[in-house]
Amino acid sequence: MINNIKFLQGNEACVEGAIKAGAKFYAGYPITPSSEIAELASIRLPAEGGVYIQMEDEIASMAALVGASFAGAKAFTATSGPGFSLMQENIGLAIMTEAPCVVIDVQRSGPSTGLATKPAQADVMQARWGTHGDHAAIVLAPSTVQECYDLIITAFNFAEKYRTPVIFLSDEIIGHMREKVVLHDDIPIVNRKMPDVDPLKFRPYEPDDNGVPPLAFYGSEYIFHASSSMHDETGFPNNSPKNAEKVIKRLYNKIYQNKEDIIITKEFYTEDAEILLISFGASARSSREAVNILRKEGKKAGLLQLNTLWPFPDEKVAKLANKAKVVIVPEMNLGQIIGEVQRVINKDMPVVGVNKVNSEIITPFEIIEKVKEVI
Repeated sequence: MINNIKFLQGNEACVEGAIKAGAKFYAGYPITPSSEIAELASIRLPAEGGVYIQMEDEIASMAALVGASFAGAKAFTATSGPGFSLMQENIGLAIMTEAPCVVIDVQRSGPSTGLATKPAQADVMQARWGTHGDHAAIVLAPSTVQECYDLIITAFNFAEKYRTPVIFLSDEIIGHMREKVVLHDDIPIVNRKMPDVDPLKFRPYEPDDNGVPPLAFYGSEYIFHASSSMHDETGFPNNSPKNAEKVIKRLYNKIYQNKEDIIITKEFYTEDAEILLISFGASARSSREAVNILRKEGKKAGLLQLNTLWPFPDEKVAKLANKAKVVIVPEMNLGQIIGEVQRVINKDMPVVGVNKVNSEIITPFEIIEKVKEVI
């Protein structure tokens, strides 16, 4: 084990984690508050034998990721709300062609240009449903700078393992804060599974038992076609209803049948929690401090921190919530995760949001005030 201790921004930790995961390609367009990722990637990637390209816009950036992925590179980009909106069509292309890549969205206040340098957590539903059609999504959210490093490695691992784009949903606060980070090598690195059949018999979209096809790369001995249109195992178009249903269900099931592997949560004082906080990103930090203060006051508070937002951790949320008397959901939006929490709870109980959209972080004391108001 090799440990290298640094004092880094969250955005910087993302780049270090990406390189540790084996990333060799970055294509992007600078946008606040993610620009440090592009800046550091432009220095670090070439030094590691990789490629950095500043594209003309976010549409081209996402398209370049798909091409680089099929050329055999672990590829990533970074953006914020307006750029993330522009990437949605080609995120759909990556889902349909099963091109592994990582998209970092350092959230900021919106809609549109909004408050370009201020934090928000309002891209939760866009990360899940932004591109059209029935599809699955893997979305991870860090709450510390250390998690920026750890989870970005995990994001690349999930992308390679399940042949899918993975959304890394950070926010301005996490992206710009500085903390101690251990640049360790404790997380095993996952690389895509290559086919082991005769190249003449290769079917690029024929799945293994886990529902995921092996992935060759252009320039290898395997010649294949990747189409954004509905296709069968050959990669060529097949518009039959039977094939369409099979493909769409497989793309969905390869994620949702592996939820136990993908869902990551952390618990703080949840064993006896009567007041359960459920939060993510920067808001989870305030939630954890609120729990510590409430515990000192003799109140049985606990926190479920969501590091995986999608697939949503239904079972974990339901299990803990159904033992509590009240659920509080702090998030810097008008209520996005709270709807999912309400959906999975099986009993009649208060589920209350702590919401803020004025570009300021939710404080522990605002959460505590809401708790005391509810109870």
